[in-house]
Amino acid sequence: MKRIVVTGGAGFIGSCYVRYALKTYPELHVITVDKLTYAGNLDNLKEVDQKRHTFVKADIADAAAMEKAMEGCDAVVNFAADSHVDRSIMEASDFIATNVRGVHNILEAAKKLGTARILLVSTDEVYGSIEKGSFKETDALNPRNPYSASKAGGELLGMSYFHTFNSPVIVTRGSNTYGPFQYPEKVMPLFITNAIDDQPLPLYGDGKNVRDWLFVEDHARGIDHALRHGAPGNIYNIAGENERENVVLTHRILKEVGKGTDLIKPVKDRVGHDRRYSIDSHKLKALGWEPKMNWDEGVALTAKWYKDNEWWWRPIKDGSFKEYYKRQYEDREKA
Repeated sequence: MKRIVVTGGAGFIGSCYVRYALKTYPELHVITVDKLTYAGNLDNLKEVDQKRHTFVKADIADAAAMEKAMEGCDAVVNFAADSHVDRSIMEASDFIATNVRGVHNILEAAKKLGTARILLVSTDEVYGSIEKGSFKETDALNPRNPYSASKAGGELLGMSYFHTFNSPVIVTRGSNTYGPFQYPEKVMPLFITNAIDDQPLPLYGDGKNVRDWLFVEDHARGIDHALRHGAPGNIYNIAGENERENVVLTHRILKEVGKGTDLIKPVKDRVGHDRRYSIDSHKLKALGWEPKMNWDEGVALTAKWYKDNEWWWRPIKDGSFKEYYKRQYEDREKA
């Protein structure tokens, strides 16, 4: 692969993938397509080799723009997504536009242009909650919120194009991802930055919901491995193998930032909050991928990054994020 399109490449995981790919493959040119919504940030791409990187400001919901951006490319990797469950509960229409209609535009453009690889980045949330064990790629989907439902819709559409048109579609489903450059609506950067400022950490319900934590560079490597070594028509789970209750994560963050547990503020639980996510990634491991980051080291590295890079997150939290935060947390009843 000499030339690939990365949609949503100015976002959290997408920008990590762009940085990883350009660093790993010296002959590669990356075209980043991003709408630059609230979570897209060109500062995430400041360190990339601009001679081998082209940025296109466009929305994947714009079919003509996507076809133009994808001309002459060997592959497209779709990270572009509205991705926060809480926002999907407040307003689902944007999620459907991007995560379903946008994916359709990519599939249509790839079919017309003969793109050799199409990778759709999805989420473990499409499976729904699991009490024991871990989901495998062959398990049924049971999305339980508008975000996960829209992601399931997009990937099912992709697989329909594989079966109907022989489109070379690959899907990855990653677990909860964390690391530098993550927009502070997500729990780890929110709690770290709130703790830095001695602000309350709004912990949902009893705090015992379980998530598997995957470091962002491990996720980027997993996606790249599936793109290059996976078979079209296949789905690959990407797990961090670090399951923790949210309350355990909260205490770990407070310890890392050096603040007390008095900052923990229980709030009313999220509507339909899935209790536990867990996925089995042996299928991708069989192709040679492994997660590398130890969870404690990853949390420490992430907390340090936010402590050292206030220039990146403080303007975000001082801007329009304030209104979202008020809607989401300040008016919630105590659990």
